[in-house]
Amino acid sequence: MAPLIITSFKPQYNEASIKLASKDIVQVMHSVEKTWNKTYPDFVFEYKFLDDKIESFYKQENQLTHLYKIFAFIAIFLSCLGLYGLASFMAVQRIKEVGIRKVLGATVSNIIYLFSKEFILLISIAFVIAAPVAWYFMHQWLQSYPFRIELSWWIFLTGGLISVIIALITVSFKAIKAAIANPVKSLRSE
Repeated sequence: MAPLIITSFKPQYNEASIKLASKDIVQVMHSVEKTWNKTYPDFVFEYKFLDDKIESFYKQENQLTHLYKIFAFIAIFLSCLGLYGLASFMAVQRIKEVGIRKVLGATVSNIIYLFSKEFILLISIAFVIAAPVAWYFMHQWLQSYPFRIELSWWIFLTGGLISVIIALITVSFKAIKAAIANPVKSLRSE
């Protein structure tokens, strides 16, 4: 809290904080302005609402939040495209293996697991590397605020699980397509 001094020296008064509990703000503000002009005719009456002033403090953070959301969406979309391309490449490389597995009795879920396990391993390794780095930078950023939240482990775990789910959905499209394909076509091409 800022230091506060209360005196009766009239020329020092140039600001007043008023708590309003009225539903007719316009009428109350006209009344306050009349009282101010009567008491301090040499000073201009200007008013600000506390909630607007507090909101202006966080205007830059709100803009950055919006920008971060846009860039996060673009990053997720590009990573999904990359995963889909990698899964497509893997499907072409393993088309004969998938055909042989299907002939020997593999189910669609077995083929999806075959494609997904490598991606889950890579995403898990990336999570183990990225989580401490993200925690460090977020912790440093929060230190600039006098009142702040504590970073919990479940926030990072939720982010990791969402990453795995998005990757599984992306890879599953190509894996299901490869699993449903006729194995005779893939084995006959040789």
